[in-house]
Amino acid sequence: MTYFDTLETRTADERAEAISGDLPRQIAAAKALPGYAGTLADVDPAAIRTVADLAALPVLRKSDLGAAQKKSAPLGGLTTLPTAGFAHIFQSPGPIYEPGGVGHDWWRMGRFLHAAGIGKGDIVQNCFGYHLTPAGMIFENGARAVGAAVLPAGTGQTELQAQAAHDIGCTAYAGTPDYLKIILDKADEMGLPLKIMRAVVGGGALFPSLRKEYADRGIACLQSYATADLGNIAYESDAMEGMIVDEGVIVEIVTPGTGDPVEPGQVGEVVVTTLNPDYPLIRFATGDLSAVMPGISPCGRTNLRIRGWMGRADQTTKIKGMFVRPEQVAQFVARHSEIRRARVLAQREGEMDVMVVQVEAEGGDVIDYQKSVIDLLKLKGRIEVVTPGALPNDGKVIEDQRTYD
Repeated sequence: MTYFDTLETRTADERAEAISGDLPRQIAAAKALPGYAGTLADVDPAAIRTVADLAALPVLRKSDLGAAQKKSAPLGGLTTLPTAGFAHIFQSPGPIYEPGGVGHDWWRMGRFLHAAGIGKGDIVQNCFGYHLTPAGMIFENGARAVGAAVLPAGTGQTELQAQAAHDIGCTAYAGTPDYLKIILDKADEMGLPLKIMRAVVGGGALFPSLRKEYADRGIACLQSYATADLGNIAYESDAMEGMIVDEGVIVEIVTPGTGDPVEPGQVGEVVVTTLNPDYPLIRFATGDLSAVMPGISPCGRTNLRIRGWMGRADQTTKIKGMFVRPEQVAQFVARHSEIRRARVLAQREGEMDVMVVQVEAEGGDVIDYQKSVIDLLKLKGRIEVVTPGALPNDGKVIEDQRTYD
């Protein structure tokens, strides 16, 4: 077994020691930026030395990026380099702009490609988009880090893609999980044998049936979890037991709508702090749900593992014409110290919306809970007190159970 670098096999103590040096520097760099003036002004960087210390800092959301960029275009005063100091500027819907670099493994995708067995001698057919969005460049940068050549195929034109894969002898695929099957089927239709043996995918669900179909064709397919803002967050290895957190980020799992860490193993929102000195995003909320897995990967990589993508954390739901948001549920829980968790159910009785608030608590005053619900959620709701541990561990604090058949 070979690893991308020695960071992957550090002991817990070695990783914690490195974090204790990295975090204060990163917080100090962010604090000096105008985009963080309103949130980190009173923070002492020297006091943030552990993952647990991060919980004292505010969460940064995608909407915050958009607001900051409107005030200080185009990058919101959140980067340590000027706009012209980056190799690329990308655009996501909103629009929101993201910087990109071409320095060694700037997006940290090489670690994933190496874990997938891609390296020198490979030719990667990169079918991620190259136009405005960063995915194509993220994977190209990763291929460069492991010494592989790239066919910058982009999206669409499947017949040309199949022809190029055959003519050039591409040995690996990068792209969304389902598009590889379209290329393979087109190549079969055209009578073109392909040499693709490995696939690295993202940006969509890799269903077990599709992974098996690729395996039956002799193609090992692994997936990563990355975003335009953060680059690689976590990735699969050949052990295929969860996703291993990248060495260039720090991951927390928090209760949706808050910055409060959940108990180990509980589902919550993925919050990421990057150690990228060019773009120091601090406690950036991805809006995705996941959970920490116990132990380390059988492949020998020792960093934290998460269960991968488990849905979206933004569960805002309209009930009786009013929006109920996860942060309102969090405020309700915080008001009553005996409540461990709460879950709002949107239901329908006849032609009427009904709100039920399930509360995990030992006892408690139902009438008091009802008053808090009206005050904080602005709606009347039926209270159901359940025993601790009774609510599902799926990260949901609002569940819409209504059907309109």
